[in-house]
Parts: sequence; structure tokens; C-alpha cells
Amino acid sequence: MDLLSGTYIFAVLLACVVFQSGAQEKNYTVREEMPENVLIGDLLKDLNLSLIPDKSLTSPMQFKLVYKTGDVPLIRIEEGTGEIFTTGARIDREKLCAGVMMDARCFYEVEVAVLPDEIFRLVKIRFLIEDINDNAPLFPATVINISIPENSAINSRYALPAAIDPDIGINGVQNYQLIKGQNIFGLDVIETPEGDKMPQLIVQKELDREEKDTYVMKVKVEDGGFPQRSSTAILQVSVADTNDNRPVFKEKEIEVSIPENAPVGTSVTQLHATDADIGENAKIHFYFSNLVSNIAKRLFHLNTTTGLITVKEPLDREESASHKLLVLASDGGSMPARAMVLVNVTDINDNVPSIDIRYIINPTNGTVVLSENAPLNTKVALITVMDKDADHNGRVTCFTDHEVPFRLRPVFSNQFLLETAAYLDYESTREYAIKLLAADAGKPPLNQSSMLLVKVKDENDNAPVFTQPFISLSVPENNSPGTQLTKISATDADSGHNAEISYLLGTDAPSEFNLDHRTGILTAVKKLDREKQEKYYFTVLAKDNGMPPLMTNATVLVTVLDQNDNSPIFTHNEYNFYVPENLPRHGTVGLITVTDPDYGENSAVTLSILDVNDDFTIDPQTGVIRPNISFDREKQESYTFYVKAEDGGRVSRSSTAKVTINVVDVNDNKPVFVVPPSNYSYELVLPSTNPGTVVFQVVAIDNDTGMNAELRYSIVGGNTKGLFVIDQTTGNITLKEKCVVADLGLHRLVVKAKDLGQPDSLFNVVIVNLFVNESVTNATLIHELVRKSIEAPATQNIETADTSSPTSDYVKIMVAIVAGTITVILVIFITAVVRCRQSPHLKAAQKNKQNSEWVTPNPENRQMIMMKKKKKKKKKHAPKNLLLNFVTIEETKADDADNDRNSVTLDLPIELEEQTMGKYNWGTTPTTFKPDSPDLARHYKSASPQPAFQIQPETPLNSKHHIIQELPLDNTFVACDSISKCSSSSSDPYSVSECSYPVTTFKTPVSVHTRPPMKEVVRSRTPMKESATVEIWTHPQPQRKSEGTKAGKLSFLD
Repeated sequence: MDLLSGTYIFAVLLACVVFQSGAQEKNYTVREEMPENVLIGDLLKDLNLSLIPDKSLTSPMQFKLVYKTGDVPLIRIEEGTGEIFTTGARIDREKLCAGVMMDARCFYEVEVAVLPDEIFRLVKIRFLIEDINDNAPLFPATVINISIPENSAINSRYALPAAIDPDIGINGVQNYQLIKGQNIFGLDVIETPEGDKMPQLIVQKELDREEKDTYVMKVKVEDGGFPQRSSTAILQVSVADTNDNRPVFKEKEIEVSIPENAPVGTSVTQLHATDADIGENAKIHFYFSNLVSNIAKRLFHLNTTTGLITVKEPLDREESASHKLLVLASDGGSMPARAMVLVNVTDINDNVPSIDIRYIINPTNGTVVLSENAPLNTKVALITVMDKDADHNGRVTCFTDHEVPFRLRPVFSNQFLLETAAYLDYESTREYAIKLLAADAGKPPLNQSSMLLVKVKDENDNAPVFTQPFISLSVPENNSPGTQLTKISATDADSGHNAEISYLLGTDAPSEFNLDHRTGILTAVKKLDREKQEKYYFTVLAKDNGMPPLMTNATVLVTVLDQNDNSPIFTHNEYNFYVPENLPRHGTVGLITVTDPDYGENSAVTLSILDVNDDFTIDPQTGVIRPNISFDREKQESYTFYVKAEDGGRVSRSSTAKVTINVVDVNDNKPVFVVPPSNYSYELVLPSTNPGTVVFQVVAIDNDTGMNAELRYSIVGGNTKGLFVIDQTTGNITLKEKCVVADLGLHRLVVKAKDLGQPDSLFNVVIVNLFVNESVTNATLIHELVRKSIEAPATQNIETADTSSPTSDYVKIMVAIVAGTITVILVIFITAVVRCRQSPHLKAAQKNKQNSEWVTPNPENRQMIMMKKKKKKKKKHAPKNLLLNFVTIEETKADDADNDRNSVTLDLPIELEEQTMGKYNWGTTPTTFKPDSPDLARHYKSASPQPAFQIQPETPLNSKHHIIQELPLDNTFVACDSISKCSSSSSDPYSVSECSYPVTTFKTPVSVHTRPPMKEVVRSRTPMKESATVEIWTHPQPQRKSEGTKAGKLSFLD
């Protein structure tokens, strides 16, 4: 009764200690071989921690798995939620509990600390590992040989080797089967007192060795797991001569005890067996059954002749406290005798206690760091002491060897919490070496010690200070990587780690620099390039090693000094300029743009043309290319040369670029007919020709190129009957419909060949004579008909007739003479009337010369040409007087010897609105340059002669005019070709850039200052005296309707 009371009181006290220490236990069951991330349990719910009243915790609740350093835990815990999951480590019950008896339960234990300290508790979790059927039962050998005497009685039983299954319970061995027993043998299974199932072979018929001495069968063993596992072995039964008696053990069960420190060779026990036979049948052979564990076979030796069992290797109770030795005694027969020897190994105090330190606060290099502000009862580590010995030899006590501000508090059996017992003071003690002692209760006692280092951390309350808050330095570009620039230093008023300063680059620091975190040396790890970046602004940081660390920053300015390491760079490797073939000498071809990324003199670039090239010049500074020649595309289509750019560095650098000047064609060639060769040729067309048949092909060529040389054909005259059509592209003339008798004769077709030139196309016409007849009987007559057709109007065809009426021809000639005479008289009359009407207007203009003046633009005074309006109202002229208000504009090309002298009389209305003249800006300068291009207009204002005011036709025929220079904006400026097209002349920077001229009229007579026509270069800057006629030199062009609201008259004289 007293014993029970003492035990009860001890249990209560232990429970109180455990409760007061905040220790708990929790059991879970988990099957072996579970996959990773399988949820096992939830400590937050299972321990009812969610019911803990809310407190002002210093940190969120945390579940920390406490395990020995180096171990691989089989489970993991979510620190924030307390959920327990399996890990990737394999849970193998057979390996985990290899030293445990097969029928015992297998456990896996871990400890979990619930933090922070305000709610601290230590939880021991025990996982019961459930067995699964992951092992198949196996026989000790794949072939089993036994011998049975031939005089064995029916139903005689003979033991077979048992199979072994590492699994337990239903997953272990459950059944044996005999396969192909041939009705001579059977199989039965018996269960031993230890619970093992042993197979026995049963003789079902009499054996006769002389008839058959060997039988081969199979034995199958099965477990009871799901899925069921099994294996087989071959059973060979040999029929032996008669052996009447089998051995018999004197004692079938023997239990002995032996200390674990028994030396090798110590006798364990002596087995005795007898056999009633004599001779060879009485000789007994002792051996271990295959059911004996490998550990027992390794530790013990069995003498096969005498049956003496001795110690083969040193014993260790801690490895295995007991061993079962199943010994078989055989006289050569098939039924050996069985004896079970149970060896108990008694304990000797031969193991020192072990100290297992499982840190709750993660150590740094084996040392726990605690802040000097750590509160009382701060948990440092879980100390587990163990002794493999038994009873009092395994009872361990743990303590510290001297006074320290730490204590050991028991939580579980042989487990203690190391926690702070007093406040720490960094200034008094910076480090503690806690010596833990563990001693058992053996005689003599054995002890063990272990050191646990705790460092007190100084609180960080001072930030580093830079000696220079702003650091400015310079370095030449193209430096070697790793060049040291400067050393940055800072100081910290703290001590220890808090005073150890690390230097860091700020987040804005470029990758070109590196700062040694220990020495503060700033280096340039990459080659610097001033052309990419000249100045670098970034911050450097000085950070101490406090927790939390304090830091400060300083600004660094690195200036990269220039070196002449870059050659001049052309904007293009190759320049292609397109200029019109009528560009005058010294006009502007284009602009070469060169850059040099260097600085100062290293970037001053001078341009020149390589090799001797007198055809072109280039401005060394601006890069403007001008020709010294006149272009003619028909003679040379392109010019190629190289331009050199050289900088002004001490050691100069240069580069070259290829320049190609392409001469752009101007539509200055009319189509020329090749076929027919003349207007007097003809072609025979048979009346039987089918419609759609090509009867003739007109061929013309154009010396221009591109669109200026593409031709389109059309019939513009003759063909009164519409008998023929022409293909506008090929010039093929085909018969449109079947010829009839009335179609016989000569048909005259006026064919026009027009090119597709821009802005206006040029054309030419030819007469195609088609003679529809069966044959040419009289060529002379046909030629006469062709000649007459040339003289006849184009609206009629010439019929073939042998009797031509002279009277009809005479009448036609007279009518033509009379019509021509009347036309001449009308022209003379109109001209006289116009000149008479002009005289009073011109006189009035002379009187008002001071009030009405056109100012010639010049470089010194760029003013708009304005005409002051005389405030005198006049009535509008009636339409009947419209013919009297014309200015005759004549144009004569005198400086082109290759062209015929052509004159054009252009009658235009003089009702030019004064306000319109005032609106027009005659001094507009070209504005087509890019902002960074040189001001070429300003350059030409000081270098170009004063141009004469000209009005040019939109598309001249045989003269070369300015056209729009289609060039990239960065190396060209735009020129214009006529008053009706927006342009900026390369030779006249004062030419009009806005060319939208509305049709206006003079309501009052005005005086117009004109200049002599430009033949080569206009040199005079003085305006000419006013006159009533403005003469304009131009070339004839096709008849075209005026774009104004009141059209003028346009007549051509060829």
C-alpha cells in the first residue's frame, strides 16, 4: 500500500513539474512510406493554443522544431500555423526500429518549442509508425534440401526452414503452400509458442528409395497484407536409408544470463542431446536454425559437435539486451531435435551519459548570441541527457559547474530547458562559457561535460560617420580595370561588432565601380568611357554590424577626363546624293554630317576630299559639297569619291566615307519615233485582215530615264471611221472591225507618244499611213496620196481615186489662204488695241513710282517686296473690255545653242489685286534645314549674287531647271524648279519657298520693276527702269489651261 502511495505521489509531482514548466506531450500515428507534404496534425488546434487569450506578444506565435544538429527530421512544422507535414525523408519502420523486437511498437519522437517566451511551452511529439506491407516474405535459400528416411510412416512430419518477413502482424508470414506435391507429400503449418509459423512436410504415401530417391517440389509462402506479397523456393526431398531414431535434447528451453562485459570465449551454456541409434546414425550435429538473427549468429558461437555455446564477439546490452538462439540437433535424419536458448545480457555501467544540445535560439558558429536586453527566462536550448545503461546506471543528473545567469529547468524525463535566470550586462560580461555536467548513478559514477557558448550582444545606438560627406575625384578614361580611385573611411562610436563598419555601394551606384566592404577602397572595375558618361553621381554607405544595423551615406562624384580615343564618325558609311542634272556650278549637292564623341580639340573635325578631285569641293567645317562642273546625266550618271574626316587631337584620328552623287534625270527629251521613219511612209493592210490583227507597230524612244522615259501611245487624229485602235503601251495598231469596200484607200492616223515625266510630260506626234487595198499596183500614186494627206486636215482620210478634181484642190487652197489672212489681221488689230490701252496705265504708274515700288531682295536688306495701294476706287471692267487688260510676256531662249529659237506669247490679265501682292512674301528664305544643320541660307546670303526676278514655266522642254532635290533631311537642303512648285533654289537662297500663287489682277496701273534675264550669273543689283512689258525667257510647252479664275491666252509659234 505504501509503495502504491509513493508511486502515486511521484506521478503527481512529475505532472506538476511538467505542467509548471509548460511541457506537453502529443501522440500521432503515421504510416511508413508516406509521401512528402502529407498533413499529419495541427498543433495549434490539437493543443488548444488558439484559446490562449490575446497578449501583446513581442513577435507572432512561432512553432520551432527542436532537433539535434546534423539530424534529418522525418517531419516538418509550419512555423506560423503549427501544421505538421511529412518531408522528403523516407519513413521506414524496419530501418527506424531495427533494434526493437519485432512484436514491439515503433515510435519516432521530436520536440517542438512554442514561441515567443510569453507563451513558451515545449511539446514532445511521439509518432507511432504503423507498418505497411512493403516487404515480401523470403525463404533463407532459394533451394531447400531435406532428407527423409525411406521407412517413414505415413503422416510423418518433417520441419522445413521458415521464411522471414520484416513486416509485423498481419503483414508478416501467414501461410505456406506446397506446389506439385505429387500426392506423396503434404504441407502443414504449426505456430510456435513465440508466435512464429513453421512449415512441416507430411509424408502421405510409403516411400521406396529404389523406386525413386529424389522428389522436386515448390514451397510458397504468403503474408496477409494488402496487396498480398509472396515468394517461392524449390524443395528437393532425398529419400535416405532407414534411420530409426532422431536426437533428443535433454532440455528443450534454456535461459541464461551473462554480463555484457563477458570476454570473448566465455561459455554461455552447454547443450546435451542423445540418439538411441548406434553407429553413424547416432552421431549428432548441432547448428543454429535459420530463424536465429544475424546479430546472434555474429555474437555467439555453437560447437557443432559438442553443443557448447560461447561468446564470439564482445556483447553490448545497449545494442541488444536479449538473444533467442534456436538450436537444432540432427543425426543425419530428416527430423532434427529443437532447443530454445534465451540469453539475457546483464547491464554493466560502461556507458557515460551523453549531452544533446538542441538550440532554440539558432547559434552562429556554435555560439548563441543574446542581446543584453533579453528578458528573464529567455529560452536558449533544450538539453537532453541520456545513458544507455539500465536501472540506476542509466539514471542521470544534469547541472552547471559554476554560477552563471542561466539555469536548467526540467521539462521531461532527462530533458532540461536552459534559460536566463538574470539580466545580462554587456559591459560587465560579454561572453559566457556554460559548462554542462551530466553524471549517472552507477558505482563508480560516470560523467560527461559539454560547453555551451553565449555571447552578449551590445545594443547598437551609434551610426557610422564619414570623414568626408562629399567626395569628388577625377579619372582619365580608358583606365585599366581595377584602378584604385580613393579610400573611403568612416568611424563608429560603438564597440565590438557595432563598431565594425562595412562599406557598400548605394543602389544608384553604376556597375563600373566596386567598393571593398572592409577597406573602403573604391576601384573602377571596368574601363570608363567619357563619351558614354562623363560624370557619375552615386552614394556609398557605411553600415555597422549591429542588429539592427545602422548606416549613413556620402555622395561621390567621379569625373571622367577625355582622351582622344574616338575617330570621327560619319552619320552614314556611304552617302548617296541625288541632284538634278540642271544643278548649276557651285550649287549645293548635299551636306556631310560628322560627329566626334570626344571633347574639346579632340572633337574638332576637319573635312577634306581624298585624292585630287577638281570636280567637287567640300567645306572643311560645315561639310557642304558643291560641284565645280555642270551635270549631264546623259554623259555621266554618277560620281564617286571619298571624304576624309580628321579630328584635332594631339595624335589625330581620322575616318573616311564614300560619297556617291547620282545625277537625277530631268525630263528634257521628247520622245523620238523610230517606226515609222517619217510621215511619208505607209503600210499595206489587206481588206481580208481579221479584226484584232496587228497591222502596224509604232516605236518611239526617249533619251531620259525612269518615268521620264516610259511612253504611252494614243491616236489623236485621223481614223475618222474608227477602224483602228492602238495599244497604249506596246504601240501595236490593230484592226478594230472587218474592212468593207468603203474602207478601201489611204487612212491617216495621227499617233501621239507621250512620256510619263513629272511635273509635266513631253510628247511627239507622227502620222501613220495605212493603205487598205489588196495590193500596191501604183506606188507613185500612193506616195502622192500620202503627200496630199500631210497637207489635208487630220479629220479626213484620203480615198484612192485615179481621177482627182483640180477644181476641188484649188478651192481648198483658196479657202486656206483667206482664213490665214483674216487670222493675221485679227492678231495685228488686237495687238495694237492692247498696246494703246497700256500707255495711259503705264504713265500713271510712272507718276506714282514713289508710292508703288518693288524692292529687290538682297542680303543686307531682306524685306518683302510690297506694292502700296493707291487709294483710288475704280469700277470693275466689264467682260467686254477683258481683252484690253493683258500683259504680253515673251520668252526667248538665247543661250542654248543646241535648242531652236522658240518664242511664246503669253497673254495674261493685269487685274492683279494689290492686297494680294502685299500679302506675298517675296523675301521668304528656305526653312527646310534640320535644327542642328548649318544655316546654308545665311551662308549664301553673303556669298551669292543678287538674283533677278524670274517667272519660269512649270515644265520647260529643252532647258535644265531646278527640281526638288530628294535627299535625307540631315544632309541636304531642298531646291525648287519653278514658280508653281515649292522650292528653295540651291543657287538662289532668296527664291520663294511658298509657291501657291492665286490668280490676281491689277485694278489700277502699276509699274513693275524687272531685271534682265539671267543667262549665266546675274551680277547687277540695280533694278531696271519700269516698262509696260515683262519679258520672260522660257521654252515652249504643251497647251495647258490656266489655273486661274480668268484664263489667259497661250499661243505657240513653231
